Amino acid sequence: MLVSDRPAAPSGSQPRARQHNLFEAAATYVAACAEDDQQRGDEAAGWVSPEALSFGVSELACRAVIALARERDESPQTVARSLLGLPAA
Repeated sequence: MLVSDRPAAPSGSQPRARQHNLFEAAATYVAACAEDDQQRGDEAAGWVSPEALSFGVSELACRAVIALARERDESPQTVARSLLGLPAA
């Protein structure tokens, strides 16, 4: 007898699709955009509401800028402006 770590679906119903959280959706969406994978980006965008995706992408951007700033020993503003191709403030 095989034992599954997934809970059994109620009798007569389809198994539920895996739920994704907003950070997983944001990470997948941004990575797909960076890799020019429109299909995967569209799929990730459908996992959560547009508002939740926007929040997750914003949070990811903040964390990425902070990590790069620490790595480069620069301010977050300098790194953000550099990533966007803007002149130093």
